[in-house]
Amino acid sequence: MTAAISLPDFDLAITGGGRISAADLRGKRTLLYFYPKDDTPGCTIEAHDFSRLLDEFRAAGVEVYGVSPDSQASHDKFTAKCELTVPLIADTDKVLCGALSVWIEKSMYGKTYMGVERSTFLIGPDLQVAEEWRSVKAPGHAQAVLDQIRG
Repeated sequence: MTAAISLPDFDLAITGGGRISAADLRGKRTLLYFYPKDDTPGCTIEAHDFSRLLDEFRAAGVEVYGVSPDSQASHDKFTAKCELTVPLIADTDKVLCGALSVWIEKSMYGKTYMGVERSTFLIGPDLQVAEEWRSVKAPGHAQAVLDQIRG
C-alpha cells in the first residue's frame, strides 16, 4: 500500500504581492499545476488554459494555482503580459516542488539539468494528494483535468 502524499507546511509568495500557506488551503479542494518557467511557449499555453477555465474549476469547487520556481516578480510580469487570472505561487526554494517530487533531472540536446516536471495535483481538504497527473503535455491538459474532476 502506497503512503498518501501530503502537502508540507509552507508559506510562499503569490502574484500580486500576497502570501499563501498550507493553512489557507486546508478545508478546500485545490489544484496545483507545476510548470517549468514563466513566459515560455508550453507554460504560456497551460497558464492561458487554466485562466480561461478558472471560473469552471471554481464552479466545480476547486481553486487553481500555478506553481514554478520563478520569483514573484517574474510571476507578476508573466501575469501582466499574458493577462492571466490564475494565481501563481513562487516556489523559489522548491518546498512544494520537492514535496511532490516534480523537481527532477531532465535532459535536452545531450545536457542534463534539474527542472520541473510538468505535473498537476488535486489536493483534498485534508491537504493530501487526491489525484495526480504527471509528465503532462500543455495543450488540452487543463480541459482534461476539468473533465475528470467533473466526472
